[in-house]
Amino acid sequence: MTKDLTVGNPARLILDFALPTLFGMLFQQLYNMVDAMIVGKLLGASALAAVGSTGSINFFVIGFCMGMCNGFAIPVAQRMGANEPARMRRYVANAAWLSILFAAALTVVTGLLCRQILTIMRTPADIFDNAFLYIFVIFMGIPATFLYNLLAGVIRSLGDSKTPVYFLALSSCLNIALDFILILWFNAGVAGAAIATVAAQGVSGLACLCYMVKRYPILRMTSEERKLDLRCCGVLCAMGIPMGLQYSITAIGSIILQSSVNALGSLYVAAVAAGVKVFQLLASPFDAMGATMATYCGQNVGACKLDRLGRGIRSCSLLGLGYSVAALCVMLRFAPQCALLFLDPQELDAALLMDLTTRYIVIQSIFFFPLSLVNIVRFSIQGMGFSPFAILAGVLEMAARTVVGLVLVPMFGYTAACFASPAAWVCADLFLVPASAACIAKLRRLYPNQPEPPAAAPVPLQAGARR
Repeated sequence: MTKDLTVGNPARLILDFALPTLFGMLFQQLYNMVDAMIVGKLLGASALAAVGSTGSINFFVIGFCMGMCNGFAIPVAQRMGANEPARMRRYVANAAWLSILFAAALTVVTGLLCRQILTIMRTPADIFDNAFLYIFVIFMGIPATFLYNLLAGVIRSLGDSKTPVYFLALSSCLNIALDFILILWFNAGVAGAAIATVAAQGVSGLACLCYMVKRYPILRMTSEERKLDLRCCGVLCAMGIPMGLQYSITAIGSIILQSSVNALGSLYVAAVAAGVKVFQLLASPFDAMGATMATYCGQNVGACKLDRLGRGIRSCSLLGLGYSVAALCVMLRFAPQCALLFLDPQELDAALLMDLTTRYIVIQSIFFFPLSLVNIVRFSIQGMGFSPFAILAGVLEMAARTVVGLVLVPMFGYTAACFASPAAWVCADLFLVPASAACIAKLRRLYPNQPEPPAAAPVPLQAGARR
């Protein structure tokens, strides 16, 4: 049920591991797209704008949760690569304790501040109530987000990228069914779409948990291994919190940009909301590559096979380049048809909406290769154990989106907003690419001429290395 990524051709291993992960990402984006399609087609552009206006704050909070879970999985992958199952199980148990704590705290805080946040973001009055209903339900589902993402991260750390796909497929089908039931039969509106998303993810997480208990003997813990261990919690937080903050810091720029788009009016908000859904589907391969490289680098650092790190990054980058060119060619031809998936052609301003959405999709597609490098290199650095570097990349992304949102969007309007994310990706790459080389060099200094992991198998954060 597990897979060793420390032996064999890096390109083949990465491709074999990434493909199932990609299918999982596609399933996840599928039900996100279905939410938007059903809301846009059945409830109208105003409802779609309401859901879209919450995208950045959703990313701010939910991205933090997902980033933490990904970070918690890195020590698991490193201990797996070092062939230390007992220590690996301790990390899994303490990751669960920390997830419970953070999930409870975030659910309470976001629920209390939800309305104030939407007000600060200048959410248009005509979509405010629907926006609040949608994002409030999503925030109440934070425990389900932690449950699924932590378990999926642990499974991938063991080298199994296929099993999470099966449960995402279950979640996708359930989400689609609940969308139709809640919106068409129960007239639940945008709240129904949010309830469907949370319920589907919760069921998927519980099914994943039951499966892991039965099918992964390596995860069966003793009572001693299940105990809270402050040292393990410290290592997990040192990995997880920076990764979560990286998502949130990046999202701050997105929130500022979203506020600027909100000021343009609900028509532009709806266009961005539709464009983002297409973009998220197209960008799924980059997410899969990132998740793959985190596990690949984590296992190889644990095994002290440092010569494989650079080879893996180069191989994955070539895959990203090939996909980026192919996706751009497809979108140059089919972007208008993709936009129509989310828009009702009979609505007023439908032609303008389609033009705005198409413009957004094409501009994003032109810069797909810089985005691929952001995901590949950043997750590789995190897998090596240098999570704080991801925060610096996030700061650069935030700065770029902030400048565009506060300065360029008021001056040049909607087109400037379309270039905000590409500018953020390029800025991040200018830091991440040389940083990855520096991280590999530092690991070589820490573990010179070491074909096997040391007894303690410390990672950079545990070794107290300066960064």
